[in-house]
Amino acid sequence: MSKGPRNPAARRDWGDDDAGCAVLHVDMDAFFAAVELRSRPELHGRPVIVGGAHRGVVLSATYEARAFGVHAAMPMARARALCPTAVVIPPDHASYVRVSGQVMAVLAEVTPVLEKVSIDEAFLDVAGARRRLGTPTEIGHLIRERVRRETGVSASVGVAATKFVAKLASAHAKPDGLLLVPQEATVPFLHTLPVGALAGVGDKTRETLHRHGIDTVAELAAHGPRTLHRVVGVAAGQRLYDLARGIDPRPVQPGRVEKSVGTETTFADDIADRATLAAVLLDAAHRCAARLRADGMLARTVALKVRYADFTTIQRSRGIDATDVAHDLFRAARDLLDAVDVPPSGLRLLGVRAENLSPARTTGVQDQLGATGARRGAEAAMDGIRARYGDRALGPASLLRAGEAVRPGAVDRSASPPGPGDLS
Repeated sequence: MSKGPRNPAARRDWGDDDAGCAVLHVDMDAFFAAVELRSRPELHGRPVIVGGAHRGVVLSATYEARAFGVHAAMPMARARALCPTAVVIPPDHASYVRVSGQVMAVLAEVTPVLEKVSIDEAFLDVAGARRRLGTPTEIGHLIRERVRRETGVSASVGVAATKFVAKLASAHAKPDGLLLVPQEATVPFLHTLPVGALAGVGDKTRETLHRHGIDTVAELAAHGPRTLHRVVGVAAGQRLYDLARGIDPRPVQPGRVEKSVGTETTFADDIADRATLAAVLLDAAHRCAARLRADGMLARTVALKVRYADFTTIQRSRGIDATDVAHDLFRAARDLLDAVDVPPSGLRLLGVRAENLSPARTTGVQDQLGATGARRGAEAAMDGIRARYGDRALGPASLLRAGEAVRPGAVDRSASPPGPGDLS
């Protein structure tokens, strides 16, 4: 769910001329929560949060929960305090990946000029699809209808002349809407927004701009580039000034490759037992490997993330032969953990990330016909069973023995950039 500031006044009719608006931003609405509600229709209309039972963070929340102030990345304790009546559901990442694949397949049928940004959002350049499918606005409505019919979840669509404005338009179209910002309305649309809506303006930058009397995009544009260069630096100032005037030359980039795939677990109670921690690593390795196979990628680096009870966080990594096999990821992650001090107070969080990715179809794999190949085949078969029966239908036997220590109260969250995954 997007935490960026919005202006309700920006969600209005800006005109119907979409001739110069070939860029669409498709963003699923409360994606993780929406996927969960497909199998829980009795929860429709109720505040629902996807995340850990106690510690950890919110991954997604229905709009009923957001009305209480709940948002993504919020600590679960805070979310529960804000919305004590919320139903909390543990995440099922395999389901989210599967539905995401269905959504992206729909988008790929519209145009090959498709840039997947995260598990639940993508940019499209539909200039080449107009003759076949109609105007950009008509294509946006077609996408929303097909996604709902084929997946059971809703999407919001922004239609604009640039990627940046299309993304802002989809945010203001939520939930379950479409907003067109005609090319000639780009600057008027932007100038209705608070300055925090601009990409790159976080809390610190917003505070700095506020001290100089800049609280809206219109005020930022009025100050001119020299003032902004002095306030936030030349590069950042020029970029913000360009965005405030609707200048964003970035094209839609098909085949955008994710830089890493990861998962991390925040424990209900700090854990010091190394056998239990190893079971967590094994579970994480299988999740990462399944995501790699789904994306057709191989990893050459494994990174370990450890957070102690006092919130001190360390990260370690090592290189490996290119792989999408959980056994290989786990072996590297376990070696990294063996070299890390685990105090009697235990660990608060443990995470694994597969990095340095490359396409499987163009990357050589060691031992393709030997033990590694056999493991890959077995794990691929497990993928199929989970896809049909759910994320928890099948897993390594060792996780059954450690499950009681690992599962309750833990939050397992995908950490593939460029975002926490469910930011809509």
